[in-house]
Amino acid sequence: MATGTASNSPTPSPKPRQLTWLEEAFFNWIADWGTLGIEFTIAVGDMSLFALRTMRWLFNRLPKRETLVPNFYQVGVMSLPVVALTGTFIGMVLAVQSYFQFRQLGLETRLGAVINMTLVRELGPVLAATMLAGRVGSAMAAELGTMRVTEQIDALDAMGTNPIHYLVVPRFLACVILIPALTVMADFMGFVGGYFYSVNILGIDQHYYMYNSEQFVQSWDIFYGLIKSVFFGGTIALVSCHRGFHCEPGAEGVGRAATAAFVYSFVFILAIDLALGIGLDSIYNTIWPDHAANFGGG
Repeated sequence: MATGTASNSPTPSPKPRQLTWLEEAFFNWIADWGTLGIEFTIAVGDMSLFALRTMRWLFNRLPKRETLVPNFYQVGVMSLPVVALTGTFIGMVLAVQSYFQFRQLGLETRLGAVINMTLVRELGPVLAATMLAGRVGSAMAAELGTMRVTEQIDALDAMGTNPIHYLVVPRFLACVILIPALTVMADFMGFVGGYFYSVNILGIDQHYYMYNSEQFVQSWDIFYGLIKSVFFGGTIALVSCHRGFHCEPGAEGVGRAATAAFVYSFVFILAIDLALGIGLDSIYNTIWPDHAANFGGG
């Protein structure tokens, strides 16, 4: 009996092996990256659905004039001073930074071509978009975030007014339509600032400055920057409105939404600038291979 009782007793289960600190750190690292990937996938999907709803309302029915004009005024007219001032100083900074290097090579008369080419292709569109994201994008996110926190967006929905059509579409149209004009203003004031500093302070001959600018800056370069600015404007509007619509409760949530709108917009601007630069250069090289070869294009 004693033997049978002893043989029928349960066998104790082995204790689980304790993880070392290195294994635990590795598993935590994998979990963190997995969480980040899931959150990124959710954010991209939510942003894509938000953009699709905006496009649907944009093509189904345009907003009324009463909602368009105030947004056009805020985005376009109120942004002109800061864009013009920024463009002027950027033109001067380009002249200061480029002159001494070009002087060592004996190419200081080509300074106008370098300044103007850089402005119309890159710095003009990017700076105009950055100023728009900082001044208008943050304001959009804060305004819509406040409306979300105070349940004004829910009230619009309850009254039968679609918030996307009433709040997002006018802001999207204002950014897309008016950012090319802001880009032209940034380019023009950059031309003026670069010309003034190069001719009047650095002593570069006026004729050669204008001649080289005319020879190197082509119509395609101007359209190159304007095409990119349209994509920048649409991105700023969508990102800022999306952040405002998904604002967290409280004043802190509104502040975070405004900050995130600028940061995300700026990151997207740089990423889109890279993608469009590669794509537009490929199109140019395909359509005008002779011109591309003259300027060192592949």
